[in-house]
Amino acid sequence: MGNWMRSDEIRAQFSKMMSDMYQKEVPLYGDLIELVNDVNHTTLSQNTELKDQLQQTGELSRLSQERHGAIRLGTAEELYNMRRIFAVMGMYPVGYYDLVSAGVPVHSTAFRAIDADALNYSPFRVFTSLLRLELIENQELRQLAEDVLASRQIFTENALALTEKYEQQGGLNTTEAAQFVSEVLETFRWHTQAPISKALYQALHDEHRLIADIVAFKGPHINHLTPRTLDIDLVQSGMSDRGITPKAIVEGPPRRQCPILLRQTSFKALQEQVKFTDQQGSHTARFGEIEQRGVALTPKGRQLYDQLLDKARQHLGSMPNESNAEEYINILETVFHDFPDTYLELAAQDLAYFYYFPQMKIKVTQERPWNEQDLIELVQTGKVLIEPIVYEDFLPVSAAGIFQSNLGGDGQTTYVSMSNQARFEESLGSKVLDEIQLYAQIQQHSIKQCLEQLNTNSTVGV
Repeated sequence: MGNWMRSDEIRAQFSKMMSDMYQKEVPLYGDLIELVNDVNHTTLSQNTELKDQLQQTGELSRLSQERHGAIRLGTAEELYNMRRIFAVMGMYPVGYYDLVSAGVPVHSTAFRAIDADALNYSPFRVFTSLLRLELIENQELRQLAEDVLASRQIFTENALALTEKYEQQGGLNTTEAAQFVSEVLETFRWHTQAPISKALYQALHDEHRLIADIVAFKGPHINHLTPRTLDIDLVQSGMSDRGITPKAIVEGPPRRQCPILLRQTSFKALQEQVKFTDQQGSHTARFGEIEQRGVALTPKGRQLYDQLLDKARQHLGSMPNESNAEEYINILETVFHDFPDTYLELAAQDLAYFYYFPQMKIKVTQERPWNEQDLIELVQTGKVLIEPIVYEDFLPVSAAGIFQSNLGGDGQTTYVSMSNQARFEESLGSKVLDEIQLYAQIQQHSIKQCLEQLNTNSTVGV
């Protein structure tokens, strides 16, 4: 075996270089980073319980480097090679997201690390979408889009060569890894020149703004990077204070004592100059986003979350926007009173996933070994401490909401075709991992270790 650089280190290097590049391309993103850092510092100084929680779960050290990005791909071949490239960085496809039902003609997955230690070392994720060209009803326009996509190569020759070398030899050395990161970064870079005419861009734009964003450029420029905050409501108000225009609604669940899943907001996308093959024009796509992550929910918890979110939106009677933002927030908070808001209740009702830490310091005598059925009682009596397993993934509704709000306009396209995970996985060249199973495995491993330590530190008597 060669002296290979760890995939976690390659991922960390790539994440940092990506962030540096994006700050240069979108200076407002740098302002956003400063705001998030200020809010996180204030929150940690005022909430020692939260600081202790993050320390216990290993998340505190990763907070300042936490990022997720998003890219949009045009062909099955692009997705297939992107999977190979992310594998070099220890990132694997987790979850299948159908955004077609929300009027966005893509389906997606999230490339990320899957091991808890790897996530804490570098929690970089990339939400990766594949365009569904078959949804373009205009056959002539669909063929033109296919021709444009077929003629482009979004990866450098060296990026693909180093990926193949990694696959053949089982790793990359320090020099090769540095070259790999530099070459792959080119795929995500913004290009001011578009390889199509202004008229074709406009036709694609009129079909759907996101189709134009994918087809009209040399590659899948990173369209946003997302730092993690500990108080997204402070960031939302802080953007306005710093002259940054936020979107109207924080996507996801309402503010809670015990955050669940994911909340996210963003500043509106920038209008940028683009040189088409025949004339100058502009394009709106890239924006800055912020996320606040909570505890991962079990299938039972996800079902309750979906029910309450649907109830809130039905009560509102329309899509949340600038005109009804305050009303929607009030409805959401009222409806979510039915979702338990203590970690003990979330664990007791099997609504969320947790780490379990033994707290006993002295030997005790008990009638039998403790087992999983005793866990809640052990937590209630202070023998076991629970801490939330952070949700590492995305919300389909949130993703679609962010897309729609930043692509401009309040209208929503309706598509007849629905989700097609099998076709997506065929393009990907592998199955997507089930995020629920990953969280369940992490919790089960934690429970096993906890019970082993408790029972080792006890005496079974009569």
